[in-house]
Amino acid sequence: MQWVDEAIVIGTRGHGEAAVMAELMTRAHGRHLGLVHGGRSRRLGPVLQAGNSVRATWRARLDEQLGTYVVESEFSRAARLIGSPLALSGLAAVAAHLRLLPERDPHPELYEAALAVADHLHEPVLAPVLFLGFELTLLTELGFGLDLRACAVTGRTDDLLYVSPRTGRAVCREAGEPYRSRLLALPAFLTAAAPPRDPGPDEISAGFRLTAHFLDAHVHEPRGRAICEERERFVSRVLADARVLADARADGSGTIGREAAGSPDSARDGTA
Repeated sequence: MQWVDEAIVIGTRGHGEAAVMAELMTRAHGRHLGLVHGGRSRRLGPVLQAGNSVRATWRARLDEQLGTYVVESEFSRAARLIGSPLALSGLAAVAAHLRLLPERDPHPELYEAALAVADHLHEPVLAPVLFLGFELTLLTELGFGLDLRACAVTGRTDDLLYVSPRTGRAVCREAGEPYRSRLLALPAFLTAAAPPRDPGPDEISAGFRLTAHFLDAHVHEPRGRAICEERERFVSRVLADARVLADARADGSGTIGREAAGSPDSARDGTA
């Protein structure tokens, strides 16, 4: 058995003196583990850092066996992410979410969403928007997707302000206002075709409360576990950075400090 696929490194753990067990999120083969001989070497150690993209060749005699990986670097993000507490906490949260998936179950759309988050975790404006999109995709892939396209009561596609905590369907202002205390807030940037790059702290917080509710209700509570600490740390950092940015705009500077922005600021195709 053999296949070749692109993948994001989720994590590794030591196996013997020189090898590592690599956990990858692949495009076509889902979350998949494999043994990498020489994974602790100077050549492969940097390649197998969490968040990096690799080209992975998996081989095994039988499909149900653990198998071995041969990996080649495709794109290295670790050097850029390691200097940003926001990015590191976000990467840990993405990994924790991906571990909710059954092993070897393909989820190409979730792979794309995770890739987009990994590319922009060091950017405090884009990171929460993309991460929330990733969580919405995760809920969909697990069978608990939200329907935010139109009002569940009137069918309207505009003025959507709420979400039913029971059905996960959007509710417009007109239908939801009498029951607003029982409904979840729906931030506008989660419904727009082209979401703004800079939602405010209140909108971001509402977005995280929305996805947390459904992750708790449908994913974590049935498994007898709390929502992951990695996510809580990431949300705390995101909201702190969002408040710094909002204060800077209120003061007229319109800029955010390098520490809050999560340096360095290189783009994916730029320099680290």
